[in-house]
Amino acid sequence: MMALRVAVIAGGPSSEASVSRASAAGVQRALVEAGHSVDVLELDGALAGRLSGGAYDVVFPAVHGAVGEDGCLQGLLEVLGLPYVGSSVLASALAMSKPHAKVQFRAAALPLARDMSVRATGDFDALARRIRAEIGRAVVVKPGSGGSAIGVETIPSDAGDDVLSAALRRALELDAVVLVEEFKAGKEVTCAVLEDEQGTRALPPTLIQPKAAVFYDFRSKYAPQGSAHLCPAPFSADLIARIQSAAVLAHTVLGCRDLSRVDFVVDDAASEITVLEVNTLPGMTATSLFPEAAAAAGISFPSLCDGLVRRAAARPRTAAPFAPEMPT
Repeated sequence: MMALRVAVIAGGPSSEASVSRASAAGVQRALVEAGHSVDVLELDGALAGRLSGGAYDVVFPAVHGAVGEDGCLQGLLEVLGLPYVGSSVLASALAMSKPHAKVQFRAAALPLARDMSVRATGDFDALARRIRAEIGRAVVVKPGSGGSAIGVETIPSDAGDDVLSAALRRALELDAVVLVEEFKAGKEVTCAVLEDEQGTRALPPTLIQPKAAVFYDFRSKYAPQGSAHLCPAPFSADLIARIQSAAVLAHTVLGCRDLSRVDFVVDDAASEITVLEVNTLPGMTATSLFPEAAAAAGISFPSLCDGLVRRAAARPRTAAPFAPEMPT
């Protein structure tokens, strides 16, 4: 098959820029191994000009966080008329905003933790008391957007309201909207979703065992030996099927495209699953969770990246709408 000229986008004004650059390097190596010509471009103010003058066949966004994963970059690519890997503008924006995503999940009857979205307030102590009265004493505080567990804090039931109040203040320094969820005890599990010639399908789920912290935080994700990944997860066939079904549904209701990774908490003792969020551009180093799941399904990293860029490049272009002339 014909080699493609691919622009891999990395970095940007995001707290996850360094993670993005690691993903971009992994994607570049995989695509070169698959026979493509690849440039890695930084997500900055000069990007539009570089893309316009680069004669690229397709773009692979290997970005995480603000501007790259939230629909902004995707909007630029739509304006430039360049095909790209991953979800379109709306799905990217919905998935990035955890409160908005949960509205769609709830409408689809996906299993969720109780939650409350909060903004800055003059009385954080009163807000902390109200949160606990409504959703429980043990909670998880998350910035409303972003990823890599940056700014996420778990507040145990025996912690004082002042601890929750302080966590809310810290999270609101990172995002104007903060999602507070009921804490769900269980194992951390993720399930990759891939669209290919077989249709939209879930890959084998992965059980994540954090080593650097009590949950899968930034250090556990990226520090050497920070976590262990068991893929396929050692669950019953019924539980695996329910995780995979929920992952595909979460991917579908947000309108995601090409690939995503859906995170869960799984209480396998009670056979209960809870959907947490959808990542539309998951980490893509050779040892990231998505490529690991693909490998467990028999798909090598070069084959995975090759399939994604070829699928995007072959996608029908959006037709220009009919624009009637203004009446005189």
